[in-house]
Amino acid sequence: MISNELIQTIASHALPVLLAITMHEAAHGFVAKLLGDNTAWSLGRVTLNPLPHIDPIGTILMPLVLYIATSGQFLFGYAKPVPVDFSRLNHPKRDMVWVAFAGPASNFLQALVWAAALYIMSNLGTEERFFIDMAQAGVLANLVMFAFNLFPLPPLDGGRVLVGLLPWRMAVGFSQVERYGFFIVMALVLLGVVNTLWMMPIMAASMQAIQWTLQPLAALLQLSPP
Repeated sequence: MISNELIQTIASHALPVLLAITMHEAAHGFVAKLLGDNTAWSLGRVTLNPLPHIDPIGTILMPLVLYIATSGQFLFGYAKPVPVDFSRLNHPKRDMVWVAFAGPASNFLQALVWAAALYIMSNLGTEERFFIDMAQAGVLANLVMFAFNLFPLPPLDGGRVLVGLLPWRMAVGFSQVERYGFFIVMALVLLGVVNTLWMMPIMAASMQAIQWTLQPLAALLQLSPP
């Protein structure tokens, strides 16, 4: 039986997670359009409406089942990938880096906004747990997406960034990993490698960067970083 606490958790996490996924995918398509490929734009995928980005299995069912089954200890999901025709970009190899990085960058900016909201609510003396939980979920969900998607293995964004940065011969060879990349990443996740050696350090460094960036706001509000 689903507890009231679980229902409240799902309710407070729903908006931040949907925004994180939606803006991540829309950012890929928007930057692709700026750099010459309007594939995603013409298909209506550059939108803040979450419906075109939601995959019923990967966005809803899988995260919900994993959250319940592991008591919130492990969570994984995915959205419908935004279609990008890299051959139509102005400078395909170079622009691939910017298109791929746009998604994680949008998550970092969202984490920054949610953290600023926490500072402001703390200054206002907000005691409504729901909104505090929502802002905390916004920071965490976006930092998780930022760090995970930057893992340097195709088909993740970090892998595509690396392909764009490598010399041609190395890039072609490395890109061949993509057909097995999902299974390799999942194996590394289950072994704890991705979380321990990659995500935790990246998330910690990202949180430090956010706190440093928000120091002027904290000073203005006469608060210490949380």
